[in-house]
Amino acid sequence: MIKDYASGALKAFDFSQLVKSIPELNQLDCTISSYSFEHPIDSSNMNPSHWIAITDVIAKNYEDYDGFVVLHGSDTMSYTASALSFLLENLGKPVILTGSQLPIGDLRTDAKENLITAIQIAALHHKGKSVVQEVGLYFEYKLYRGNRTTKINAEHFQAFASLNYPHLIESGVHLTIFKEYLLTQKKKSALKARRIMDDNVAILKLFPGINTHVMDAILNSQGLKVLILETYGSGNAPMEEWFLAKLKKAITNGIHIINVTQCSGGAVIMGHYETSSKLKKMQVINGKDITTEAAVTKAMYLLGSGVSHELFKTVFETSLRGEML
Repeated sequence: MIKDYASGALKAFDFSQLVKSIPELNQLDCTISSYSFEHPIDSSNMNPSHWIAITDVIAKNYEDYDGFVVLHGSDTMSYTASALSFLLENLGKPVILTGSQLPIGDLRTDAKENLITAIQIAALHHKGKSVVQEVGLYFEYKLYRGNRTTKINAEHFQAFASLNYPHLIESGVHLTIFKEYLLTQKKKSALKARRIMDDNVAILKLFPGINTHVMDAILNSQGLKVLILETYGSGNAPMEEWFLAKLKKAITNGIHIINVTQCSGGAVIMGHYETSSKLKKMQVINGKDITTEAAVTKAMYLLGSGVSHELFKTVFETSLRGEML
């Protein structure tokens, strides 16, 4: 982003200005090419069509480059990182998302370090292979698995966290690589870029006092196929008969309900408490330790990929890109 000093607001800018703001890019020991979308957007305007557009650019240039860095606003970066991890099947090269908390023109901007190190990580090779072979998110000295991240702070430079999975690389005087946590391809397969996502997905965060009108408004939404239910603690929900009856009816009507915790860290353990045992019995999908961002994008991906209704629960509860236990 750059600051419009007339209004004081932040707005998207043309990425061609980047080298002017960060001349250090010319000193990196790699060849950098850039691609800019015709109309850059604020990340708050991100939607599945943009995820597919990014996927297409990477797929079309996949054989020509050793790695890819995606510059992205921080607000929806975890959603995009999660979406790309699912859309880019058999990924054998790094796709690193990064951005900044302060605009590029600000004297104290964190954009310079984030971008320079993200490019260095994208260029890392060992014995002819990319060190990172997954979608990552680099911010404030740490590389995380993209589909494990969530934005936790709107003001601090350390804006992201991966509370259920360790970070992959740490930047200090040297880059420290935690190889045991990296996702690697077991066999070399051609990249498959998926291009369909179904956005008939909703999120419902439980709260004390939730009533029938709110439940009905969500569950009766036209075309709804998946409901991400953000429950308490390790997957607990109210045991009131009307609440359970509405969930059961929704499942009978073909809506997939996924149980994820609204806590920043930790996992859903269905049946651990009485308040989640009835959800388990009615075949609510266990989101385990997945983030809400990954749950939303995984659901859109699975719906778009044509997974049968009968297999949806089994496939969702299976880790596809290291997004869950």
